[in-house]
Amino acid sequence: MATAAATSASEAEAEPKAGPTAEGEEDEVKAARTRRKVLSRAVAAATYKAMGSGWDQQEEGVSESDGDEEYAMASSAESSPGEYEWEYDEEEEKNQLEIERLEEQLSINVYDYNCHVDLIRLLRLEGELTKVRMARQKMSEIFPLTEELWLEWLHDEITMALDGLDREHVYDLFEKAVKDYICPNIWLEYGQYSVGGIGQKGGLEKVRSVFERALSSVGLHMTKGLAIWEAYREFESAIVEAARLEKVHSLFRRQLAIPLFDMEATFAEYEEWSEDPIPESVIQNYNKALQQLEKYKPYEEALLQAEAPRLAEYQAYIDFEMKIGDPARVQLIFERALVENCLVPDLWIRYSQYLDRQLKVKDLVLSVHNRAVRNCPWTVALWSRYLLAMERHGVDHQVISATFEKALSAGFIQATDYVEIWQAYLDYLRRRVDFKQDSSKELEELRSAFTRALEYLKQEVEERFNESGDPSCMIMQNWARIEARLCNNMQKARELWDSIMTKGNAKYANMWLEYYNLERAHGDTQHCRKALHRAVQCTSDYPEHVCEVLLTMERTEGTLEDWDIAVQKTETRLARVNEQRIKVAEKEAALAQQEEEKAEQRKRARAEKKALKKKKKTRGADKRKAEEDDEKEWGDDEEEQPSKRRKVEDSTPSAGEAQDREPEAGLLGKSVPVDVDPPSKQKERAAALKRDVPKVPHDSSKDSITVFVSNLPYSMSEPDVQLRPLFEACGEVAEIRPIFSNRGDFRGYCYVEFKEEKSALQALELDRKNVEGRPMFVSPCVDKSKNPDFKVFRYSTALEKHKLFVSGLPFSCTKEELEEICKAHGTVKDIRLVTNRAGKPKGLAYVEYESESQASQAVLKMDGMTVKENVIKVAISNPPQRKVPEKPEARRAPGGALVPRQIYGARGKGRTQLSLLPRALQRPGASAAQAENGPAPRPAVTTSAATEAPKMSNADFAKLLLRK
Repeated sequence: MATAAATSASEAEAEPKAGPTAEGEEDEVKAARTRRKVLSRAVAAATYKAMGSGWDQQEEGVSESDGDEEYAMASSAESSPGEYEWEYDEEEEKNQLEIERLEEQLSINVYDYNCHVDLIRLLRLEGELTKVRMARQKMSEIFPLTEELWLEWLHDEITMALDGLDREHVYDLFEKAVKDYICPNIWLEYGQYSVGGIGQKGGLEKVRSVFERALSSVGLHMTKGLAIWEAYREFESAIVEAARLEKVHSLFRRQLAIPLFDMEATFAEYEEWSEDPIPESVIQNYNKALQQLEKYKPYEEALLQAEAPRLAEYQAYIDFEMKIGDPARVQLIFERALVENCLVPDLWIRYSQYLDRQLKVKDLVLSVHNRAVRNCPWTVALWSRYLLAMERHGVDHQVISATFEKALSAGFIQATDYVEIWQAYLDYLRRRVDFKQDSSKELEELRSAFTRALEYLKQEVEERFNESGDPSCMIMQNWARIEARLCNNMQKARELWDSIMTKGNAKYANMWLEYYNLERAHGDTQHCRKALHRAVQCTSDYPEHVCEVLLTMERTEGTLEDWDIAVQKTETRLARVNEQRIKVAEKEAALAQQEEEKAEQRKRARAEKKALKKKKKTRGADKRKAEEDDEKEWGDDEEEQPSKRRKVEDSTPSAGEAQDREPEAGLLGKSVPVDVDPPSKQKERAAALKRDVPKVPHDSSKDSITVFVSNLPYSMSEPDVQLRPLFEACGEVAEIRPIFSNRGDFRGYCYVEFKEEKSALQALELDRKNVEGRPMFVSPCVDKSKNPDFKVFRYSTALEKHKLFVSGLPFSCTKEELEEICKAHGTVKDIRLVTNRAGKPKGLAYVEYESESQASQAVLKMDGMTVKENVIKVAISNPPQRKVPEKPEARRAPGGALVPRQIYGARGKGRTQLSLLPRALQRPGASAAQAENGPAPRPAVTTSAATEAPKMSNADFAKLLLRK
């Protein structure tokens, strides 16, 4: 099957549409049908003309002049404008200067596509036929030409063709054109032109061969394949012989068995043309094709309605065809997609991969690979696949080497691309070598290629990209392994590793361990020891690993003297490393402290600004209220007081109220019962009283059978009902006590009390379980006032040699995906993805292996790996020590007196230090009641008792606030 690759194709898939659904589509279908008839009649006319006067042209109603006219219409439909004659000499001179400039530009960069197109256009305009032919030939050797360029070139060559030799040249051009493009228009032109040579020797066979190849190439094309079938039938119908009638019958039957648009018209035409009834088998095949057409119509209609390049629509069509599995149709849809998306490397890769794995036809596979690299020469993956395909199909070594040289001059966009193409070529050369022989031509060629690769990367790539592209010296490592393992030449391998280490790799533990493993397998103990001693001194990323490997080797093989030397060196080195790490940690801690202080200052400033704004707002509201009250009579005001005041002396405060009063209790020494509350406070308390929630104080004696649950979504309407099924799986639940604010809103935490202690212990395993998109925290219920040193942090903060810390992960990476990557390096016991309090991933993870050796091996293999376009970092887990919070008794107020933690808040200075209660209203009261549903209350700091304030009205209260 012919193939296609070009930058764009105008009006691709434009006719005819599948099932007219919009206005004017009926006219478009008729117009398309008319164009096909014109082309097919042109073929018939050319047939009559070529066969001579012996053929009766009038029977078909086609005259010679009509045929010439229609042939001219068909062949020049897509041709570009003819040559222009310039009126002034300066225009010609201007064109000549532009031609010279374009030729010079191409001599510098032969891969400039637009420069080729402009040069051909100008040369054709100037009538430089010889030069334009050379320019076209040069461009076609580098790039596949578009349909328009090929039709223009073919039309020019057909016009100039005079004899049989010229006709053969045109045939050669047609062969090149159909290889570049799967284009029905080019195949129609090819068929028409071949009909003109029917009078020559073998002309009839040539025509039939062209049409049969056209059918195999584009005959399945649902929207444009019909024109090829009709042209072929018209050609056969023009040859009026009884023996040829069966050929026409065969073409009708073959066409009706294929799902094509406008099949109904073809079937009606066959019924009208055939003198005999249509066989039942033909009708069955026709009906089957109609059913298949209904399945394909949605995809064809999607292509017709979309705008170029329609990549998504083609991808969906390709997926559908690959599920069906018809190779011819799969290949056709790939080719159709590539007409408009020839610059999409992924599409070429998918197409070539399908051919490599499914069809495996040498000429077809190599042709597609060749066109792929011509369309996307900057994509190194296409060149690598091309070299593999050529090797797979036994292409001559000289051809493969020449292809590799073309790849080097293709102009890749990254330095690493050159490393990749060199590795692919060196792998090919290595597979050619018979290492059973001590020396061979292939081995010398391989060593020479390695030397050339290193020189090329140093001289060409580094100068162009200012980087080597191979910082880990992978090519040199492969060469060293080949010399050591396959050639038994450890001396050369050691020289290569010395070069690797001098290129900045001596600080990496994995490079030294690779060298050690190579010496271990193919060298001797002396060189192993020497390599490890050097590694201990030079390694800066993971010195513990190389020290451990050195001690392990000396423990199993070394003498006492060797052991002493190794211990001394490792201890000295690790001590120096620890000192450096401590200095770095202190510096980072100082920077972190500075940042924390700045953040705290910004936080305090915001809090003060907010408090000031709120205070101004409250004063304004109270002032307006006081003005309104002043307008009323005193007697009326006294009558309203009983309904406005809420007496709470004898009532027990709620949990939210008790917590809101904590700052005041800390400053005054006692809880302050207030007879008159502001209206906003009254509304809040009224909302809290509306909730029908039992107020049960927490019993600290039940801590052993109780767990504390936090970080729950605030949007939970009935937490006790929603959480009960989750915790009942651990055992019988006695009670779930959610904590609400004074407004009646859920505060995100609760207490879960079980019947048995083992149920509470089992419930701790639910820690960090996802609940409505947030990780739920489950911890033991402990009164921290009695156990100040209690720590709820569940993870170790010490060095864990069997556990890895992974950073830089994409947020979309799941636990299963990470486990799939990690299990290739050992047995994975557990994986924990680190999330924030909202359950969102932070790109961090901890991976626990079965042993330390597996973890060390995984670090070497996974560090720097790319996961979903993210480069990850992998290290042995060694979390920083968690800071111990300052004890409450250590905190002092600015004056020096001890201040409880409640005043300053969790971070030391979080809460306001102002008492918003007027001094006139302060009075002594009973100590704060025990908080409900929570731990025991903290002791308050006692102060001197204030005088009890008399009960006052709202107006008096407002005047006190406004008093200065």
